[in-house]
Amino acid sequence: MNYPEIEKLDFSKLNGLLPAVITDIRTGQVLMLGFMNQESYKKTIESGKVTFFSRAKCKLWTKGETSGHYLYLKEIKSDCDNDTLLIKALPEGNTCHLDAYSCFAEERKISMDFLLELNELICDRKIKLPENSYTTTLFKSGENRIIQKVGEEAIETVIAAKNNNKVELINEVSDLLFHLLVLLTEKDISILDVVNNLENRHKK
Repeated sequence: MNYPEIEKLDFSKLNGLLPAVITDIRTGQVLMLGFMNQESYKKTIESGKVTFFSRAKCKLWTKGETSGHYLYLKEIKSDCDNDTLLIKALPEGNTCHLDAYSCFAEERKISMDFLLELNELICDRKIKLPENSYTTTLFKSGENRIIQKVGEEAIETVIAAKNNNKVELINEVSDLLFHLLVLLTEKDISILDVVNNLENRHKK
């Protein structure tokens, strides 16, 4: 993964520090603001865990080293002046030291990005066909079996709806959606194609 080259970052404006805005890779929400010097920047990349320079204690600290709530590095971008960092991370637990999701008192939003991640994972399963994978079994069974599973899950979804069982309905819809994604992948169609189609319909 490519990160901004340390030589191109401007650490001169804040006595060797850069502000680092941390966001949740899944939701895009801001989690916290910290500061990095060159050493903490390098350690963040090397360890894969977001590490700051503590202005109060004048030393490096890896977020989560005490609480266990680490911020796992996913992406780093610098702004147009190369003096501020945007770091996208995967938080483990709450980020704020007050045990809140965000240091800015924001509640975590549910992100639809997981559907895209699941779609990518299913595509990867189709290509690599790893052993001990249910998805691999579906692809090896062929198109007719996949279509059959979609039909079965659709029927079970209807039954759950008629039974007025909310938990059962959520489970069955989840199964149906998963198998629909497998079917789309088998047909070389992305979930984004469906989303774009729905968006175009909405505009008419």
